[in-house]
Amino acid sequence: MNNRLKHIVLVLITCLSCSTEDTNGGQYVPNPVTLNIPQVFEGRILPPVIPTNNPLTQEGIALGKKLFFEKRLSANNTQACANCHNPNKSFTDGRRYSVGIDAIQGTRNAMPLFNLAWNYDDTFFWDGRELGLERQSFDPITNPIEMHETLENVVQKLQQDPMYPELFQRAFGTASIDSVLISKALAQFERTIISANSKFDRYLLGEATLNTQELEGFNVFMDENRGDCFHCHGSENNPLWTDNKFHNNGLDATSTDLGLAIATGDPNDNGKFRTPSLRNLAFTAPYMHDGRFETLDDVINHYSEGLQDSPTIDPLMKKVAQGGVQLSNTDKASLKAFLLSLSDYNFITDPQYSNP
Repeated sequence: MNNRLKHIVLVLITCLSCSTEDTNGGQYVPNPVTLNIPQVFEGRILPPVIPTNNPLTQEGIALGKKLFFEKRLSANNTQACANCHNPNKSFTDGRRYSVGIDAIQGTRNAMPLFNLAWNYDDTFFWDGRELGLERQSFDPITNPIEMHETLENVVQKLQQDPMYPELFQRAFGTASIDSVLISKALAQFERTIISANSKFDRYLLGEATLNTQELEGFNVFMDENRGDCFHCHGSENNPLWTDNKFHNNGLDATSTDLGLAIATGDPNDNGKFRTPSLRNLAFTAPYMHDGRFETLDDVINHYSEGLQDSPTIDPLMKKVAQGGVQLSNTDKASLKAFLLSLSDYNFITDPQYSNP
């Protein structure tokens, strides 16, 4: 069994034809799944968060995967979740602003999807407006600038399909489809999307060697007098490479997108956005919530000399008065080399995440 398959003890589509009979009542019982913790996570971060009312099963995950690629979740049957969250792009879409079914351009960059089971505060989107992975899926389906559909119509379309009632029966014990079960299936699949096989992961496990530039880049990242990146983005002891919290990182002196404040109503949260993971930066350009930076060099330059002060600037932006941490060109190149070592090339070609 290779490293990728060790992440999850399951068989997805092929097990849809299997069943387990409950010896007490003769009813079908879905096959339970336990997420295997990636070795690089063990002893470094807490176990994943799996709701007790939505346990992982082979049938639920397989159904969720099918729904993730199902274009009938949109009003005109042209757009699936995977359109904005393409597995080959680390579940992003490569656009500065995502575009919905009515060709209306949004104002934010599609966040990558991986390691969601370790999102301990269980809030989602750049602005944290949804609590729970199950609730999260309702937003893009019904959002007028995304999939622009009603939950009632989605349920009706799936209920009328000759295949879906049976798949819901296998996953949840009922052929009567509703939006809650749709969201549960999607959440099950999304919790199995795991990225933990980058060069730096293998280095931590003693299975790879970093070159001199990558090692120095890690030193820059961890040095409070140089990169000072680890407070928000983790370290070898937090291989999620994000704190999953919300920060104003000095993008604008005056924020036109209020970020977290939209969800909380608190002006002290103006311009705060979720810290994205630094994993898979090789595949997720453009960067920031609004995709304003086309390259990783642009991102590094922002923190080095492009910080903008504002009333809600995060205290961790300690050198905002100087415009940033003022890295040398050598330090910038080293930092970039390290950041790219966090990219998991097997992840973007893993068949368990491809269109069924």
